[in-house]
Amino acid sequence: MKHQARKRFGQHFLTDQSILDQFIGHLRPRPDDTVVEIGPGLGALTGVLLRALPHLHVVEIDRDLAKRLREGQWAKRLTVHETDVLEFDYAAIEGRFRVVGNLPYNISSPILFALLNHADRVIDQQFMLQKEVIDRMVAEPKTSDYGRLSVMLQAYYHMEHLFDVPPECFDPPPRVMSAIVHMEPKPAADRALIPHAVFARIVSAAFSQRRKMLRNTWDGVVPMALAEEVGIAPTARAEEISSDRYVALAQKLAEQAN
Repeated sequence: MKHQARKRFGQHFLTDQSILDQFIGHLRPRPDDTVVEIGPGLGALTGVLLRALPHLHVVEIDRDLAKRLREGQWAKRLTVHETDVLEFDYAAIEGRFRVVGNLPYNISSPILFALLNHADRVIDQQFMLQKEVIDRMVAEPKTSDYGRLSVMLQAYYHMEHLFDVPPECFDPPPRVMSAIVHMEPKPAADRALIPHAVFARIVSAAFSQRRKMLRNTWDGVVPMALAEEVGIAPTARAEEISSDRYVALAQKLAEQAN
């Protein structure tokens, strides 16, 4: 029986084999990789992954789809985690692992931020997302796409926009263009130097009113004399500052607090 895509789960099933082949061509999975697939759906990507992998972990919230996967042709080669990916316990996965998937567009940003907590164990991530989101993820300072998501993720990952995926490659077709992004966590030593809570707070405040000068958006949050020490002018706007400068400021603030 044909599965009816469920809007509440943001389901759009990839059906274009050439896109799947390109996805795998960039990922280059090896037989000894531990891979977690988020949102396997009807198994289009799952089947291609299992050409290279003896086993695969899949995280699926839809109980009907999870049942299909448990009882289908790959049942013995899958570990099916039937849960909301935002509640998934990655401790269930042994060792280091890779993460892939066609992410539900309605919760893609929360998924990306949740995975930050596991960057020490993640080798890399390769996702299909709304192109607009990926444009924001990899955007350069002083561009309209550059924002909080850009700054936060660029501090922790090396990212590459691989290629676009048009709506007609899905069933049902989404109303937006999609794309593939590859993400690799920066070295653990570099990530450990970021005082995350302070960093998140100053970035959020900076972009709360992105058209205003930072001396206004950071009033009561960041001493401007400290910002100037890392090369941030009081008259600058949030979108003009690189992720590295935000990190440097967060480090200064954390040092001052200690």
